[in-house]
Amino acid sequence: MKTLTAVAHKVQLVDGVFTATEAKDVVNSLINEKVNFHKIQRLAMCEGDCDSDTSYDDGRVAQLLQEKENFKEVYQEAKLSGKKVRISGVLTVDIID
Repeated sequence: MKTLTAVAHKVQLVDGVFTATEAKDVVNSLINEKVNFHKIQRLAMCEGDCDSDTSYDDGRVAQLLQEKENFKEVYQEAKLSGKKVRISGVLTVDIID
């Protein structure tokens, strides 16, 4: 069983108001970095064993790409209405057993 300790660290990754185009760039860049991370993890696992279970990384890549698609609606709505987009993202890092 994993037990959480107090929050070890928080990282304010992004916090601001952006134009629709800037918001699209920020969100897509963050998602692309995570997609690349999981692709590299998957490649590293398969390098030594072609039969490695990569289902977690495969699932995360698919989920992230879906989130990217879902964000298109927000981006298009903001762009068409001439509104700004507020993005706030905090990474919470916990040390667990």
